[in-house]
Amino acid sequence: MDDGDSALGDDTASETRSITDSVLGYEYENGRRYHAYRAGKYPMPNDEAEQERMDMQHHIYLLIYGGELCRAPLPARLNRVLDVGCGTGKWAIDFADQHPEAEVLATDLSVIQPYWIPPNVQFEIDDAEEEWQYHSKFDYIHIRSMGGSIGDWPRLMQQAYDNLRPGGWIEVTDFEAWATTDDNSLPADSAYAEFQQSLSEAATQFGKVMNISPQFKSFVQNAGFQSVVEQQFKAPLAPWPKDRRYRNLGRYMNVQMLDAIEPYSLALFSRVLKWKPERIQALLAGVRQDLGNLNYHMYSVVHNVCGQKPLA
Repeated sequence: MDDGDSALGDDTASETRSITDSVLGYEYENGRRYHAYRAGKYPMPNDEAEQERMDMQHHIYLLIYGGELCRAPLPARLNRVLDVGCGTGKWAIDFADQHPEAEVLATDLSVIQPYWIPPNVQFEIDDAEEEWQYHSKFDYIHIRSMGGSIGDWPRLMQQAYDNLRPGGWIEVTDFEAWATTDDNSLPADSAYAEFQQSLSEAATQFGKVMNISPQFKSFVQNAGFQSVVEQQFKAPLAPWPKDRRYRNLGRYMNVQMLDAIEPYSLALFSRVLKWKPERIQALLAGVRQDLGNLNYHMYSVVHNVCGQKPLA
């Protein structure tokens, strides 16, 4: 082997190490850990605290759906399933356990999934906003809690459509990012109202709309899907409802929201709005107080949209 070959080998090894470092490595900011692969594209951290929040959110979805993992009218047997933005992989693992006949592929920007998984689950590091390059089409594509993560939703829906078999189903789900009240109990000058307005401004400047779920139905329809059905579910942000079931859901939502406000805002407020840490933490302290005030009857709305690719 001559010197030229040796130099080429060194370059290749260095490039491989660089790719590996970007996929498996992390970046740290404001005391939180973020993904290094395609750094900066996704404003949420991926550290232990955020993983615990993701797992709790998975449990909340199960409470909302009465223990069901999905709402799409799927056939009894599935061959290939894609979970886009899988996070810790909870949904993919549970779905694979329920459907041992299916091959479940789950993708995310972060390597935060467990090692011990069902044999029919495969995790891949991938950017859903790039061109999809799958070797065969899917029977079902599941996309959940990706608000604020995608810049071009119509393109994402089109890629999902193109990668589904005829007759296959897509299911898109997320919470509305903004709190709602039916009795105007949240003051307009509250910390939570300021938080929502500032987060909306930062996300818009970042190029990724945070409160995107109300548009899911139109995105799915415009991509060409048929039999499109939207279901909406209320989820209280605290245990203020009198109804026992909603009060229990509110307890979980409250814990999840208290854990969510910092990771949702830190990167956007500091990178985009250029806020100092002291200003961010002062606002978040007020938001935490508002979330603990049971006189503020706040709730979020979950939008679940299912659609089928035409058979012909």
